[in-house]
Amino acid sequence: MKNKKTALLIATYNWPEALNLVLKSLCVQTQMPDEILIADDGSTSETRQLIEKYQTIIQIPIRHFWHEDLGFRKTIILNQAISNTNCDYIIQIDGDIVMHPKFVENHTMNAKIGFYTKGSRSLLSDELTKKAISFELINFSALQRGLKNRINATYAPALATIFRGDKYRSDNLKGCNFAFWRNDFIAVNGYNNDFIGWGHEDIELAARLTNYGIKQRQLKMTAICYHLYHKFNSRVFENPNYQYYLDSVEKHIVTCKNGINQSF
Repeated sequence: MKNKKTALLIATYNWPEALNLVLKSLCVQTQMPDEILIADDGSTSETRQLIEKYQTIIQIPIRHFWHEDLGFRKTIILNQAISNTNCDYIIQIDGDIVMHPKFVENHTMNAKIGFYTKGSRSLLSDELTKKAISFELINFSALQRGLKNRINATYAPALATIFRGDKYRSDNLKGCNFAFWRNDFIAVNGYNNDFIGWGHEDIELAARLTNYGIKQRQLKMTAICYHLYHKFNSRVFENPNYQYYLDSVEKHIVTCKNGINQSF
């Protein structure tokens, strides 16, 4: 990563209490990114005001990309944010992901040309999430009550290579802990803007990266993060969106037609 710039990309929508914890966990990182990109799918002014507050606290650029709330249009605003940075490497999380203090450092240490990185996340219970928001908690233990997927919350970088398994794979990616080279993202035309509603935009992108020749590097016991509890988004468009993924896999599609090219 020498002489390479890193951006932390945060996707958010109308949950400023969660975003507050995300940005608070950013403040204690052992290695800061060069830039913070917040891709906002139409939040109210409360989110904007929170971001403005942190722009006065954090001494690196925080750039807020927003569009009108016309339903779930996450891919469009993610593409817009990525099109407006010149950073070489993008670490992507959701606006309800609290980062371990070494999260950014671990991702940059594992960045490798020819790979995208799939991280893991530990799940917080509803009760622990409410407690974290009420008391602005950002430090969690793999052994504490209310935390699920404990191995994903266990920080043991010396053991990480056991799980890494660099290979061609796309069906297990979760965009809430994901990193990639911007040049690779642009080469496959970024996220597919034809997706409507929740679901599978991350694995479909990963499928096209795979078809482009990019391998997956899996991170476990490093680049730790904690996913705040929330109700599931509507799955009404899940099957049509999943078909886009299947088409990309079966037809070996590399680039989508309606992607980041619409943002330049």
